[in-house]
Amino acid sequence: MRVLELNLKNFRNIDELSIEPCEEMNVICGENAQGKTNLLESIWLFTGAKSFRGAKDNAFIKFGCEAATAKLSFLSEEIEKNAELKITDKRYAFLNENKLKSASLLAGNFNAIVFSPNDLRLVTDGPSVRRRFLDTALGQLYPVYIEILKNYVRAVTQRNKIIKDYKYDSTLSVMLDVFENEIAENGRKIVEFRKKYIEIINSFLPDIYEGLSNGNEKLDTYYSCCTESENLEEALKNARKEDMFSGVTSVGPHRDDIEFNINGISARSFGSQGQKRSVALSLKLAEAEVIKKDVGECPVCLLDDVMSELDPNRQNFILNHIKGMQTFLTCCDPDNVKNLKAGKIFSVKEGKVF
Repeated sequence: MRVLELNLKNFRNIDELSIEPCEEMNVICGENAQGKTNLLESIWLFTGAKSFRGAKDNAFIKFGCEAATAKLSFLSEEIEKNAELKITDKRYAFLNENKLKSASLLAGNFNAIVFSPNDLRLVTDGPSVRRRFLDTALGQLYPVYIEILKNYVRAVTQRNKIIKDYKYDSTLSVMLDVFENEIAENGRKIVEFRKKYIEIINSFLPDIYEGLSNGNEKLDTYYSCCTESENLEEALKNARKEDMFSGVTSVGPHRDDIEFNINGISARSFGSQGQKRSVALSLKLAEAEVIKKDVGECPVCLLDDVMSELDPNRQNFILNHIKGMQTFLTCCDPDNVKNLKAGKIFSVKEGKVF
């Protein structure tokens, strides 16, 4: 997987931009708030996923403009493809000049992994952050998963609406049965996908973490279900009374989590800041390995200002691990990244690239 050319217009603080990156290391340097991350974010959107910064679509449009456009030419399995995003009230996606029903349908065509300072939240924050990581990773590999997830979320939303009125109208029981059946059916598939992904990623994670920790620690990763998927329909019925008062669905894979244990102890509860960062980095590096194994080619690697926070040993480990991937690395000063061998250096200032 390789980016051949990127063109942007009215994207965030970028008026107009056109770059042709090299095959390996592309360094994007400049002071803070100049547009370095915007460039990486635009590439990431072609995975079909939402912004890794949590931004809504209208945030991509340069202030004072009505629309933004992004065009990406890339190689996938040695075949050149062209994708385009037109952003107004939402994202409109095109692949090889064919309009897609949804921007999420770009998933499976262009694969990338992104490292950002927010990755620490994968360990420190609540379960929703880890579920989002799983859903995004699975969506890139298996586009059908996105549809299953959409159907599940839609059914949960409908159940939440009905459950609020259920105590006033018991005739809604039939409708609850319908949506609970849909939740259970799609929920089982979601759990199956997620557990399989954790199983695959676990074939890479321990060794990667061991390398980052200099062989001193062991990482174990588990998928934690709030309810066993084969009993989900029964659990939903049993939870109706409780859910009537809360107004939300309390059981299902939207309540599941990933657990990380270092030497048998919870990394989230008891890990140091350095250990938590190593877990997050290991997770992203392992994600790249899963893509390579499943797709048969390396994803594009996006490193957003993470190297400056790492000691030289961790920097070297990551740089060695991503060899062979086309990489876009942002930093304020390339000299602060040890042993960095840049193929191309792009300087960014006030949304312009030099």
